[in-house]
Amino acid sequence: MSKPKIKTAFFCSNCGAQSPKWIGKCPSCGEWNTYVEEVIKNDTAVKYNNTNNYSLNNFPKLIQSIDYSAQPRINMENTEMNRVLGGGLVPGSLVLIGGEPGIGKSTLMLQVALKINDKKILYVSGEESEQQLKIRANRIGIVNQNCFILTETDTDNIFNHIDNLASEIVIIDSVQTLQSRSIDSSSGSISQIKQSTSEFQRFAKQTGVPVFLIGHITKDGSIAGPKILEHIVDTVLQFEGDRHYGYRILRASKNRFGSTSEIGIFEMQSSGLKEVSNPSDILINQREEQFSGITVAATLEGLRPMLIETQALVSSAVYGTPQRSTTGFDIRRLSMLLAVLEKRCGFRLGAKDVFINIAGGIKVEDPAIDLAIVSAVLSSNQDVPINNKVCFSAEVGLSGEIRPVQRIEQRILEAEKLGFSKIYISQFNLKNLDTNKIKIKIKGVNKIEDIFSDLFV
Repeated sequence: MSKPKIKTAFFCSNCGAQSPKWIGKCPSCGEWNTYVEEVIKNDTAVKYNNTNNYSLNNFPKLIQSIDYSAQPRINMENTEMNRVLGGGLVPGSLVLIGGEPGIGKSTLMLQVALKINDKKILYVSGEESEQQLKIRANRIGIVNQNCFILTETDTDNIFNHIDNLASEIVIIDSVQTLQSRSIDSSSGSISQIKQSTSEFQRFAKQTGVPVFLIGHITKDGSIAGPKILEHIVDTVLQFEGDRHYGYRILRASKNRFGSTSEIGIFEMQSSGLKEVSNPSDILINQREEQFSGITVAATLEGLRPMLIETQALVSSAVYGTPQRSTTGFDIRRLSMLLAVLEKRCGFRLGAKDVFINIAGGIKVEDPAIDLAIVSAVLSSNQDVPINNKVCFSAEVGLSGEIRPVQRIEQRILEAEKLGFSKIYISQFNLKNLDTNKIKIKIKGVNKIEDIFSDLFV
Protein backbone atom coordinates (compact mmCIF):
# COMPACT_ATOMS: atom_id res chain seq x y z
CA MET A 1 0.00 0.00 0.00
CA SER A 2 1.48 3.32 -1.09
CA LYS A 3 1.95 6.11 1.40
CA PRO A 4 -0.36 9.12 1.13
CA LYS A 5 1.10 12.05 -0.74
CA ILE A 6 2.33 14.89 1.41
CA LYS A 7 1.16 18.26 0.16
CA THR A 8 3.61 21.14 0.36
CA ALA A 9 3.62 24.79 -0.63
CA PHE A 10 5.96 27.75 -0.53
CA PHE A 11 5.25 30.65 1.83
CA CYS A 12 6.74 34.14 1.95
CA SER A 13 8.33 34.61 5.38
CA ASN A 14 7.68 38.35 5.19
CA CYS A 15 4.01 38.64 4.21
CA GLY A 16 2.76 35.04 4.29
CA ALA A 17 1.83 34.84 0.59
CA GLN A 18 1.52 31.30 -0.77
CA SER A 19 2.89 29.86 -4.02
CA PRO A 20 2.85 26.31 -5.44
CA LYS A 21 6.51 26.66 -6.45
CA TRP A 22 9.58 28.55 -5.31
CA ILE A 23 10.00 32.05 -6.75
CA GLY A 24 12.80 34.51 -6.14
CA LYS A 25 10.78 37.69 -5.67
CA CYS A 26 7.50 37.78 -3.77
CA PRO A 27 4.80 39.34 -6.02
CA SER A 28 2.87 40.45 -2.95
CA CYS A 29 5.44 42.38 -0.89
CA GLY A 30 8.35 42.62 -3.36
CA GLU A 31 10.95 41.01 -1.06
CA TRP A 32 13.61 38.71 -2.47
CA ASN A 33 14.50 35.16 -1.33
CA THR A 34 11.78 34.97 1.32
CA TYR A 35 9.94 31.83 0.11
CA VAL A 36 10.32 28.66 2.18
CA GLU A 37 8.76 25.25 1.62
CA GLU A 38 6.37 23.86 4.24
CA VAL A 39 4.05 20.89 4.59
CA ILE A 40 0.50 22.22 4.57
CA LYS A 41 -1.67 19.11 4.80
CA ASN A 42 -1.33 15.38 5.07
CA ASP A 43 -4.19 12.99 4.24
CA THR A 44 -3.49 11.10 7.45
CA ALA A 45 -3.65 14.23 9.59
CA VAL A 46 -6.62 14.70 11.89
CA LYS A 47 -9.10 17.15 10.43
CA TYR A 48 -9.69 20.18 12.63
CA ASN A 49 -13.32 20.33 13.58
CA ASN A 50 -14.51 23.09 15.84
CA THR A 51 -17.31 21.36 17.72
CA ASN A 52 -17.84 24.21 20.17
CA ASN A 53 -20.90 26.33 19.68
CA TYR A 54 -19.12 29.58 18.86
CA SER A 55 -21.16 30.63 15.80
CA LEU A 56 -23.65 33.48 15.89
CA ASN A 57 -26.51 34.22 13.54
CA ASN A 58 -25.19 37.14 11.51
CA PHE A 59 -26.98 38.82 8.64
CA PRO A 60 -26.51 42.07 6.67
CA LYS A 61 -27.84 45.22 8.35
CA LEU A 62 -28.28 48.80 7.26
CA ILE A 63 -25.63 50.93 8.90
CA GLN A 64 -28.35 53.35 10.08
CA SER A 65 -30.17 50.53 11.87
CA ILE A 66 -27.16 49.34 13.87
CA ASP A 67 -27.62 50.13 17.55
CA TYR A 68 -24.34 51.51 18.78
CA SER A 69 -23.61 51.90 22.45
CA ALA A 70 -20.17 52.27 23.97
CA GLN A 71 -19.15 48.78 25.01
CA PRO A 72 -17.78 48.68 28.56
CA ARG A 73 -14.10 47.84 28.62
CA ILE A 74 -12.48 45.38 30.99
CA ASN A 75 -10.36 47.01 33.68
CA MET A 76 -6.93 45.35 33.63
CA GLU A 77 -6.20 46.55 37.20
CA ASN A 78 -3.07 48.08 35.70
CA THR A 79 -3.05 51.81 34.95
CA GLU A 80 -0.25 51.64 32.39
CA MET A 81 -1.80 48.70 30.53
CA ASN A 82 -5.21 50.42 30.47
CA ARG A 83 -3.58 53.57 29.09
CA VAL A 84 -1.87 51.75 26.21
CA LEU A 85 -5.01 49.75 25.33
CA GLY A 86 -7.02 52.98 25.09
CA GLY A 87 -8.92 52.82 28.37
CA GLY A 88 -9.12 49.08 29.04
CA LEU A 89 -9.48 45.76 27.26
CA VAL A 90 -12.23 45.55 24.62
CA PRO A 91 -14.27 42.31 24.82
CA GLY A 92 -13.64 40.07 21.82
CA SER A 93 -10.35 41.73 20.91
CA LEU A 94 -7.17 39.93 19.86
CA VAL A 95 -4.02 41.52 21.30
CA LEU A 96 -0.49 40.60 20.23
CA ILE A 97 2.42 41.44 22.57
CA GLY A 98 5.93 41.25 21.12
CA GLY A 99 9.34 41.75 22.65
CA GLU A 100 12.88 40.44 22.95
CA PRO A 101 13.58 37.22 24.89
CA GLY A 102 13.90 37.91 28.60
CA ILE A 103 12.46 41.43 28.43
CA GLY A 104 9.54 40.50 30.71
CA LYS A 105 6.55 39.66 28.47
CA SER A 106 5.52 36.56 30.41
CA THR A 107 6.04 38.31 33.75
CA LEU A 108 3.86 41.23 32.63
CA MET A 109 0.99 39.02 31.44
CA LEU A 110 1.13 36.70 34.46
CA GLN A 111 1.10 39.73 36.74
CA VAL A 112 -1.91 41.15 34.88
CA ALA A 113 -3.68 37.78 35.11
CA LEU A 114 -3.10 37.57 38.85
CA LYS A 115 -4.38 41.09 39.50
CA ILE A 116 -7.77 40.63 37.81
CA ASN A 117 -9.97 38.96 40.43
CA ASP A 118 -13.44 39.37 38.91
CA LYS A 119 -12.74 37.45 35.67
CA LYS A 120 -11.92 33.79 35.07
CA ILE A 121 -8.54 33.81 33.30
CA LEU A 122 -6.83 30.92 31.51
CA TYR A 123 -3.06 31.30 31.08
CA VAL A 124 -1.88 28.82 28.42
CA SER A 125 1.87 28.22 28.30
CA GLY A 126 3.66 26.25 25.63
CA GLU A 127 7.13 27.21 26.81
CA GLU A 128 7.18 26.82 30.60
CA SER A 129 5.99 24.14 32.97
CA GLU A 130 3.36 24.60 35.66
CA GLN A 131 6.07 24.59 38.33
CA GLN A 132 8.01 27.37 36.61
CA LEU A 133 4.89 29.53 36.40
CA LYS A 134 4.13 28.83 40.08
CA ILE A 135 7.62 29.96 41.07
CA ARG A 136 7.14 33.19 39.09
CA ALA A 137 3.72 33.75 40.66
CA ASN A 138 5.21 33.30 44.15
CA ARG A 139 7.87 35.88 43.29
CA ILE A 140 5.19 38.34 42.17
CA GLY A 141 3.34 37.69 45.43
CA ILE A 142 -0.28 38.10 44.27
CA VAL A 143 -2.94 35.53 45.20
CA ASN A 144 -5.80 34.97 42.73
CA GLN A 145 -8.56 32.34 42.94
CA ASN A 146 -9.67 32.82 39.30
CA CYS A 147 -6.37 32.33 37.44
CA PHE A 148 -5.93 28.90 35.83
CA ILE A 149 -2.71 27.54 34.28
CA LEU A 150 -2.64 25.18 31.29
CA THR A 151 0.46 23.77 29.59
CA GLU A 152 -0.70 22.86 26.08
CA THR A 153 0.18 23.64 22.46
CA ASP A 154 -2.60 21.88 20.50
CA THR A 155 -5.23 24.48 19.57
CA ASP A 156 -8.05 21.91 19.51
CA ASN A 157 -7.34 20.88 23.10
CA ILE A 158 -6.98 24.52 24.17
CA PHE A 159 -10.41 25.41 22.78
CA ASN A 160 -11.96 22.43 24.61
CA HIS A 161 -10.44 23.56 27.91
CA ILE A 162 -11.59 27.14 27.31
CA ASP A 163 -15.12 25.91 26.69
CA ASN A 164 -15.17 23.60 29.74
CA LEU A 165 -13.72 26.28 32.01
CA ALA A 166 -15.90 29.11 30.59
CA SER A 167 -12.85 31.39 30.51
CA GLU A 168 -13.45 35.14 30.26
CA ILE A 169 -9.87 36.13 29.31
CA VAL A 170 -7.31 33.90 27.54
CA ILE A 171 -3.53 34.43 27.48
CA ILE A 172 -1.39 32.38 25.07
CA ASP A 173 2.38 32.15 25.71
CA SER A 174 3.47 32.02 22.98
CA VAL A 175 1.89 32.03 19.52
CA GLN A 176 5.03 30.46 18.02
CA THR A 177 4.45 27.28 20.07
CA LEU A 178 0.86 26.68 18.93
CA GLN A 179 0.04 23.83 16.58
CA SER A 180 -3.20 23.36 14.66
CA ARG A 181 -4.23 19.88 13.49
CA SER A 182 -5.44 21.25 10.16
CA ILE A 183 -1.84 22.06 9.18
CA ASP A 184 0.70 19.24 9.13
CA SER A 185 3.83 21.26 9.75
CA SER A 186 5.95 21.95 12.82
CA SER A 187 5.03 24.61 15.36
CA GLY A 188 6.58 28.00 14.67
CA SER A 189 6.31 27.65 10.90
CA ILE A 190 4.64 30.40 8.89
CA SER A 191 1.57 28.32 8.05
CA GLN A 192 1.10 27.19 11.67
CA ILE A 193 1.39 30.71 13.09
CA LYS A 194 -1.05 32.05 10.51
CA GLN A 195 -3.58 29.22 11.01
CA SER A 196 -3.44 29.29 14.81
CA THR A 197 -3.84 33.05 14.96
CA SER A 198 -6.80 32.89 12.56
CA GLU A 199 -8.49 30.29 14.77
CA PHE A 200 -8.11 32.46 17.88
CA GLN A 201 -9.34 35.51 15.94
CA ARG A 202 -12.47 33.61 14.94
CA PHE A 203 -12.94 32.42 18.52
CA ALA A 204 -12.54 35.92 20.00
CA LYS A 205 -14.97 37.56 17.56
CA GLN A 206 -17.65 34.89 17.92
CA THR A 207 -17.57 34.58 21.71
CA GLY A 208 -16.54 38.07 22.85
CA VAL A 209 -13.70 36.57 24.92
CA PRO A 210 -10.53 38.70 24.61
CA VAL A 211 -7.32 36.84 23.78
CA PHE A 212 -3.71 37.88 24.41
CA LEU A 213 -1.02 36.36 22.18
CA ILE A 214 2.61 36.65 23.28
CA GLY A 215 5.03 36.62 20.34
CA HIS A 216 8.78 36.57 19.82
CA ILE A 217 10.61 39.08 17.64
CA THR A 218 13.31 38.66 15.02
CA LYS A 219 16.82 40.18 14.98
CA ASP A 220 15.57 43.33 13.22
CA GLY A 221 12.91 43.92 15.90
CA SER A 222 9.81 42.79 13.97
CA ILE A 223 7.45 40.11 15.28
CA ALA A 224 8.45 36.63 14.15
CA GLY A 225 6.15 35.06 11.59
CA PRO A 226 4.40 36.43 8.52
CA LYS A 227 3.58 40.13 8.36
CA ILE A 228 -0.08 39.18 7.93
CA LEU A 229 -0.05 38.23 11.62
CA GLU A 230 -0.12 41.92 12.54
CA HIS A 231 -3.04 42.49 10.15
CA ILE A 232 -5.11 39.71 11.73
CA VAL A 233 -4.93 40.98 15.31
CA ASP A 234 -6.70 44.08 16.62
CA THR A 235 -3.86 45.47 18.72
CA VAL A 236 -0.08 45.11 18.50
CA LEU A 237 1.90 46.02 21.63
CA GLN A 238 5.70 46.24 21.69
CA PHE A 239 7.35 45.58 25.05
CA GLU A 240 10.79 47.13 24.81
CA GLY A 241 13.65 48.34 26.92
CA ASP A 242 17.37 48.01 27.51
CA ARG A 243 18.23 44.92 29.55
CA HIS A 244 20.96 46.98 31.26
CA TYR A 245 18.29 49.32 32.67
CA GLY A 246 15.36 48.46 34.90
CA TYR A 247 12.79 50.38 32.89
CA ARG A 248 10.45 48.84 30.31
CA ILE A 249 8.14 50.58 27.85
CA LEU A 250 4.89 49.12 26.52
CA ARG A 251 4.13 50.84 23.21
CA ALA A 252 1.13 50.37 20.90
CA SER A 253 2.15 50.15 17.23
CA LYS A 254 -1.41 49.25 16.15
CA ASN A 255 -4.70 49.70 17.99
CA ARG A 256 -8.15 49.50 16.42
CA PHE A 257 -9.74 50.70 19.64
CA GLY A 258 -7.48 53.56 20.68
CA SER A 259 -4.47 55.73 20.00
CA THR A 260 -1.17 54.28 18.80
CA SER A 261 0.92 57.02 20.41
CA GLU A 262 0.35 56.01 24.05
CA ILE A 263 3.06 54.30 26.09
CA GLY A 264 3.14 52.60 29.45
CA ILE A 265 6.28 52.65 31.60
CA PHE A 266 7.26 49.93 34.06
CA GLU A 267 10.21 49.31 36.33
CA MET A 268 11.50 45.74 36.61
CA GLN A 269 11.95 44.72 40.22
CA SER A 270 12.52 41.42 42.01
CA SER A 271 8.79 41.21 42.78
CA GLY A 272 7.69 41.88 39.19
CA LEU A 273 6.95 44.97 37.13
CA LYS A 274 6.09 48.16 38.99
CA GLU A 275 4.02 50.84 37.27
CA VAL A 276 5.74 54.21 36.85
CA SER A 277 3.13 56.94 37.24
CA ASN A 278 5.53 59.89 36.92
CA PRO A 279 8.25 59.01 34.38
CA SER A 280 9.80 62.50 34.49
CA ASP A 281 11.23 61.79 37.94
CA ILE A 282 13.17 58.73 36.75
CA LEU A 283 14.29 60.16 33.40
CA ILE A 284 15.95 63.27 34.87
CA ASN A 285 19.20 62.80 36.75
CA GLN A 286 19.09 64.58 40.10
CA ARG A 287 22.64 65.91 40.13
CA GLU A 288 24.23 68.63 42.21
CA GLU A 289 27.21 69.41 40.00
CA GLN A 290 26.57 70.83 36.52
CA PHE A 291 28.26 69.41 33.44
CA SER A 292 28.43 70.62 29.87
CA GLY A 293 26.47 68.77 27.18
CA ILE A 294 23.41 68.00 29.34
CA THR A 295 19.96 69.46 28.68
CA VAL A 296 16.35 68.58 29.50
CA ALA A 297 13.63 68.28 26.85
CA ALA A 298 9.88 68.56 27.40
CA THR A 299 8.45 65.80 25.18
CA LEU A 300 5.04 64.25 24.69
CA GLU A 301 4.14 60.56 24.33
CA GLY A 302 0.47 60.27 23.44
CA LEU A 303 -1.38 62.29 26.07
CA ARG A 304 1.46 62.08 28.58
CA PRO A 305 4.00 64.92 28.92
CA MET A 306 7.48 63.82 29.99
CA LEU A 307 10.75 65.54 30.75
CA ILE A 308 13.82 63.58 29.68
CA GLU A 309 17.52 64.25 29.93
CA THR A 310 19.57 64.46 26.74
CA GLN A 311 23.34 64.09 26.85
CA ALA A 312 25.84 65.11 24.16
CA LEU A 313 29.59 64.72 23.86
CA VAL A 314 31.58 66.56 21.19
CA SER A 315 35.29 65.80 20.89
CA SER A 316 38.03 66.01 18.32
CA ALA A 317 38.06 63.06 15.91
CA VAL A 318 40.95 60.73 16.70
CA TYR A 319 40.63 58.86 13.41
CA GLY A 320 40.19 60.25 9.92
CA THR A 321 36.41 59.85 9.75
CA PRO A 322 34.38 61.56 12.51
CA GLN A 323 32.03 59.27 14.44
CA ARG A 324 28.29 59.85 14.82
CA SER A 325 26.67 57.66 17.46
CA THR A 326 23.27 57.84 19.17
CA THR A 327 21.43 55.88 21.86
CA GLY A 328 17.67 56.38 21.97
CA PHE A 329 17.69 58.98 19.17
CA ASP A 330 17.50 58.66 15.37
CA ILE A 331 21.03 58.95 13.97
CA ARG A 332 19.70 60.34 10.68
CA ARG A 333 17.97 63.11 12.60
CA LEU A 334 21.25 63.88 14.35
CA SER A 335 23.05 64.11 11.00
CA MET A 336 20.44 66.59 9.81
CA LEU A 337 20.76 68.76 12.94
CA LEU A 338 24.57 68.76 12.67
CA ALA A 339 24.30 69.77 9.00
CA VAL A 340 22.02 72.66 10.00
CA LEU A 341 24.53 73.81 12.64
CA GLU A 342 27.36 73.56 10.08
CA LYS A 343 25.64 75.16 7.09
CA ARG A 344 23.23 77.68 8.58
CA CYS A 345 24.93 78.68 11.81
CA GLY A 346 28.65 78.33 11.01
CA PHE A 347 29.63 75.87 13.75
CA ARG A 348 32.51 73.67 12.56
CA LEU A 349 31.47 70.20 13.69
CA GLY A 350 32.35 68.27 10.53
CA ALA A 351 35.74 67.17 11.89
CA LYS A 352 34.51 66.26 15.39
CA ASP A 353 33.01 63.14 16.96
CA VAL A 354 29.46 63.62 18.22
CA PHE A 355 27.76 61.21 20.64
CA ILE A 356 24.13 61.52 21.79
CA ASN A 357 22.49 59.59 24.64
CA ILE A 358 18.92 59.70 25.93
CA ALA A 359 19.06 58.99 29.67
CA GLY A 360 17.04 56.07 31.02
CA GLY A 361 17.50 53.79 28.02
CA ILE A 362 14.33 54.91 26.21
CA LYS A 363 13.80 55.84 22.56
CA VAL A 364 12.35 59.23 21.64
CA GLU A 365 10.76 60.15 18.31
CA ASP A 366 9.12 63.45 19.28
CA PRO A 367 10.58 66.27 17.09
CA ALA A 368 10.25 68.63 20.07
CA ILE A 369 13.51 67.17 21.37
CA ASP A 370 15.47 68.84 18.53
CA LEU A 371 16.17 72.06 20.39
CA ALA A 372 17.43 70.18 23.46
CA ILE A 373 19.75 68.07 21.28
CA VAL A 374 21.13 71.14 19.51
CA SER A 375 21.65 72.97 22.80
CA ALA A 376 23.41 69.94 24.32
CA VAL A 377 25.74 69.70 21.30
CA LEU A 378 26.58 73.41 21.51
CA SER A 379 27.09 73.15 25.27
CA SER A 380 29.55 70.29 24.88
CA ASN A 381 31.31 72.00 21.97
CA GLN A 382 31.74 75.22 23.95
CA ASP A 383 32.34 73.27 27.19
CA VAL A 384 29.86 75.55 28.95
CA PRO A 385 27.21 73.91 31.19
CA ILE A 386 23.56 74.89 30.93
CA ASN A 387 21.54 75.63 34.07
CA ASN A 388 19.82 72.41 35.18
CA LYS A 389 16.59 74.35 35.83
CA VAL A 390 16.26 75.22 32.12
CA CYS A 391 14.45 72.98 29.63
CA PHE A 392 13.65 73.05 25.90
CA SER A 393 10.70 72.13 23.69
CA ALA A 394 10.83 73.00 19.98
CA GLU A 395 11.58 71.54 16.57
CA VAL A 396 14.51 72.71 14.42
CA GLY A 397 13.98 73.22 10.69
CA LEU A 398 16.45 72.85 7.84
CA SER A 399 17.00 76.59 7.61
CA GLY A 400 17.86 76.83 11.30
CA GLU A 401 14.48 78.22 12.34
CA ILE A 402 12.83 77.14 15.58
CA ARG A 403 9.48 75.59 14.71
CA PRO A 404 6.44 75.27 17.01
CA VAL A 405 5.22 71.98 18.47
CA GLN A 406 1.75 70.83 19.43
CA ARG A 407 0.18 70.98 22.90
CA ILE A 408 2.89 73.27 24.22
CA GLU A 409 0.86 74.22 27.31
CA GLN A 410 0.95 70.65 28.65
CA ARG A 411 4.72 70.55 28.24
CA ILE A 412 5.15 73.89 30.00
CA LEU A 413 2.94 72.87 32.93
CA GLU A 414 4.89 69.61 33.35
CA ALA A 415 8.17 71.57 33.48
CA GLU A 416 6.66 73.96 36.00
CA LYS A 417 5.40 71.09 38.15
CA LEU A 418 8.91 69.60 38.35
CA GLY A 419 10.43 72.89 39.49
CA PHE A 420 12.05 74.23 36.30
CA SER A 421 12.49 78.00 36.21
CA LYS A 422 12.74 78.60 32.44
CA ILE A 423 11.70 76.93 29.19
CA TYR A 424 12.74 77.74 25.63
CA ILE A 425 10.02 77.35 22.98
CA SER A 426 9.32 78.61 19.48
CA GLN A 427 8.23 82.22 19.15
CA PHE A 428 5.20 81.05 17.16
CA ASN A 429 3.93 79.00 20.14
CA LEU A 430 3.52 82.22 22.14
CA LYS A 431 0.71 83.53 19.95
CA ASN A 432 -2.13 81.42 21.38
CA LEU A 433 -0.60 80.72 24.77
CA ASP A 434 -2.27 82.00 27.93
CA THR A 435 0.68 82.94 30.14
CA ASN A 436 -1.34 84.40 33.01
CA LYS A 437 -1.69 81.06 34.85
CA ILE A 438 1.88 79.97 34.13
CA LYS A 439 4.59 80.87 36.65
CA ILE A 440 7.61 79.45 34.82
CA LYS A 441 9.56 81.93 32.67
CA ILE A 442 8.92 81.33 28.95
CA LYS A 443 11.47 82.39 26.34
CA GLY A 444 10.40 82.38 22.70
CA VAL A 445 13.14 82.07 20.07
CA ASN A 446 13.15 82.20 16.27
CA LYS A 447 16.61 80.89 15.29
CA ILE A 448 19.43 78.81 16.71
CA GLU A 449 21.53 81.97 16.94
CA ASP A 450 19.05 83.32 19.51
CA ILE A 451 19.60 80.27 21.70
CA PHE A 452 23.39 80.51 21.35
CA SER A 453 23.54 84.20 22.21
CA ASP A 454 21.20 83.72 25.19
CA LEU A 455 23.01 80.72 26.68
CA PHE A 456 26.68 81.03 25.77
CA VAL A 457 27.48 84.69 25.01
